[in-house]
Amino acid sequence: KFFIKEPRELKGKWNEEFKNNNPIYLELGCGRGGFLAQNCVKNKDVNHVAVDLKDEVLVYALRKLQETEMTNGRIVALNINFISEIFDKDEISKIYINFCNPWPKDRHNKRRLTHTRFLKQYKNFLKPNSEIWFKTDDTDLFNDSQEYFKECGFNLDFVTYDLHNSDFKENLMTEYETKFTSLGMKTMFLIAKLK
Repeated sequence: KFFIKEPRELKGKWNEEFKNNNPIYLELGCGRGGFLAQNCVKNKDVNHVAVDLKDEVLVYALRKLQETEMTNGRIVALNINFISEIFDKDEISKIYINFCNPWPKDRHNKRRLTHTRFLKQYKNFLKPNSEIWFKTDDTDLFNDSQEYFKECGFNLDFVTYDLHNSDFKENLMTEYETKFTSLGMKTMFLIAKLK
């Protein structure tokens, strides 16, 4: 029941899938699902949809979600290029993008999940005043992303180059973040708010 095989059929009907009218938070690139599982437990009055392309990691995400015994999470296998095909206008209240591929070569920049090409898609289904929470350990991606958000009409409400030494208290750590923080990696984080 946690894995959605035909997500396009739920466009505009996600609240029916969850059987409530709670806000829906979207995680783009959920990996092994540690962040999703924590978020479902911490935010019980919110519905959570996590998307990733790789079936082999989604198996782990599914197990973690099942272990929580929460019913407010769903998992979707999808190429994020097609994300606007599964959500309707004003259907999503928050997006999380955690440690996505930085695509450092200029010719690949349009593949970044924070690129204006993607941000324009997200705006099709984000509610007004919604937020995108973005974490990365790649400085170039972080700097460029700030410009992408501004170009697309988002305000940067919070920006830090060292999340774990900032005064931000609501962070949930991903598996990747836990591993590399212990090795001295700094996590950069911003909150972009849709105007």
